[in-house]
Amino acid sequence: MDNSGKEKEAIQLMADADKKVKSSGSFLGGMFGGGPHKVEEACEMYCRAANMFKMAKNWSAAGNAFCKAARLHMQLQNKHDCATSFIDAGNAFKKADPNEAIKCLNAAIDIYTDMGRFTIAAKHHISIAEIYESELVDIEKAIAHYEQAADYYKGEESNSSANKCLLKVGAYSAQLEQYQKAIEIYEQVGANTMDNPLLKYSAKEYFFKASLCHFIVDELNAKIAVEKYEEMFPAFSDSRECKLLKKLLEAHEEQNSEAFTDAVKEFDSISRLDQWHTTLLLRIKKTIQGDEGDLK
Repeated sequence: MDNSGKEKEAIQLMADADKKVKSSGSFLGGMFGGGPHKVEEACEMYCRAANMFKMAKNWSAAGNAFCKAARLHMQLQNKHDCATSFIDAGNAFKKADPNEAIKCLNAAIDIYTDMGRFTIAAKHHISIAEIYESELVDIEKAIAHYEQAADYYKGEESNSSANKCLLKVGAYSAQLEQYQKAIEIYEQVGANTMDNPLLKYSAKEYFFKASLCHFIVDELNAKIAVEKYEEMFPAFSDSRECKLLKKLLEAHEEQNSEAFTDAVKEFDSISRLDQWHTTLLLRIKKTIQGDEGDLK
């Protein structure tokens, strides 16, 4: 479908809206009280133009039009509408200019936090984190936004949402070899979930991940940690994850890389290990003297 006509219409609407904004600030506009009314009309026109640009898939133009609407809403003290327009702008820019998208989402977050709307602010911090993850590949910045989102969720007692963000931080921290930070997160989330009937099944996974991080740092730390988790959460003892850890500790102690690989293969044949687990297990395996191999 050809939407070029929509784009022309949008450009005309933008020009008309610009004229309205200019005339709203003129002497006559002020005298006859038409100022605010004209600004409201201009806001509406910018939003309509933005939606037409979206239909024409001109994402940058759509983002810019929503930004113009947002600034006018701010002038009119319409905080909620201003934030909504910045979010719309951010969503349009996501498809064309990730850095501009982040600027718009941050502008909306500032308004939401000022209004005390921390749950919505947290949601948009996650959106920014996802842009840093997939578009800009800046994991440190993604971590910072997931942490901020987790803080806001915790403050609003949205603990399961906070945990989801923290688990992202934990996974990336381990990848970046910030093992102590990852351990603290996995232990915290594990302790939070082990008493919840709906979530306790996941606790063994978090204690498993914490144990792997311990293992990379120090084998003795890992042994102590496994014992601690068994004591805290008896169901962990019977888990396949705990049994695997004990086999890996034994193989590591004996410097037996073959036994290490066999234990991993046996586990993987029943419960597939993802890329994160495989990466950490390879790092541990490389600490066995002279080992250069893989886990296959």
